[in-house]
Amino acid sequence: MNWVINFQKGGTLLFVLALMAVTDTWTVTAWVYLALHGSYGLIWLLKDAVMPDARYQARITFGGAFMTFALVLGPYWLAPILIVVDDTQQPAWLLACATAAYAIGVVLMMASDAQKHYTLQHRRGLISTGWFARVRHPNYLGEMILYASFALVAGHVIPWLVLVWVWLAIFLPNMLGKEASMSRYPEWAAYKARTGMLLPRLRRAREAASAATTVPVPDGSAASLTVPSDAAVAAEPRHRTTAQPR
Repeated sequence: MNWVINFQKGGTLLFVLALMAVTDTWTVTAWVYLALHGSYGLIWLLKDAVMPDARYQARITFGGAFMTFALVLGPYWLAPILIVVDDTQQPAWLLACATAAYAIGVVLMMASDAQKHYTLQHRRGLISTGWFARVRHPNYLGEMILYASFALVAGHVIPWLVLVWVWLAIFLPNMLGKEASMSRYPEWAAYKARTGMLLPRLRRAREAASAATTVPVPDGSAASLTVPSDAAVAAEPRHRTTAQPR
């Protein structure tokens, strides 16, 4: 399957550049989109070469490849088509926001995928540290943020609808399937309770940090001793083990 994904992602740079040349569209918005989505394709190829995902190594029929491209990968190219057809010209502040979101998304995706890949080379299990300490799917979150930056540059509702379709039909089932698989680990319940699927549980973290019980010192003095409560202790990871591939 990886050849289908690599064809679309790696070919995005040439595809967008060809669109710009054919339509003679050389606006700043088009160039920024080319830089963002095109560089992501190259980053993906590099990631696949250095940290190949076992899920994408499975064989796929030409019919399956066509459906994958037509229903999932191909619609991503609607954004650059709309940019050149509509001669979209976004303000500088929006392009800056999109670029910042793209950078954050790439770092989240690449760093968490790298942690997962190299950790699993040593031992399998539940990853509950690093990028996975507060969020259970930081790699998916990163990919969602960076693709949202592409839709932001396009400035059209259609790319957003494509993202909603992919997130609900592909990403969500994958994340739920991963969680069902990880639930077999004894530490899963505690890990799930203190983390969010895509965003950190900030309220729970604050409660755990501030939860404490004051008890008198045995010598009868006015001093007191503050010890963590059960909630605070439970919030700390008890196992530093590793996780399933996404």
